[in-house]
Amino acid sequence: MSMLDPMSFKTEILVTVILLVVTITLSSFSKRAIRKFGKTSSIDMNSRKIIFYLSNLFFYLLAFVGISLIWGVNLKDFSLFLSSVLAIVGIGFVAQWSILSNLTASVILFFSHPLRLGDRIRVMDKDFDWTGKVEDISGFYLFMRTDDGRRITIPTNLVIQKGIEILKHEDIETEHEAEKEDAVD
Repeated sequence: MSMLDPMSFKTEILVTVILLVVTITLSSFSKRAIRKFGKTSSIDMNSRKIIFYLSNLFFYLLAFVGISLIWGVNLKDFSLFLSSVLAIVGIGFVAQWSILSNLTASVILFFSHPLRLGDRIRVMDKDFDWTGKVEDISGFYLFMRTDDGRRITIPTNLVIQKGIEILKHEDIETEHEAEKEDAVD
């Protein structure tokens, strides 16, 4: 088929539309799964938003690559472009490695760490004795109110690296019951 063949354009448009519908559907399903996991694990909305943004970024980057390939971008040229962009981004992340490590640590805290909002914790560090209540966990920091009333921020990568002793879980059952009652109403 020649490049000006109208049938080719119709096929490319159809496949592009199908790809966009699949991407939006997968993004919607992942958002629901993250929301459900976040509620069952008592994870606050700010932490869930970070994961929403990262999952959307992943799906839409895949869609961009797919659309580029559908519309005839040469795979060799595309891989050259992609490797150049990744090299520049990699250099930027090496220069600012703490940003990447904090974002990665936030994702790990979201999915697999037992630390939750409202927990009373002790950060196991030989230089500092930080004991207090977790007030918030953002994409880059854990916010904590110490027993002596200070409000401190700890980078999330340090939360992963240092030992954290969970001293007491807040009573989360009453919050879940309140959310279920709100959902019924």
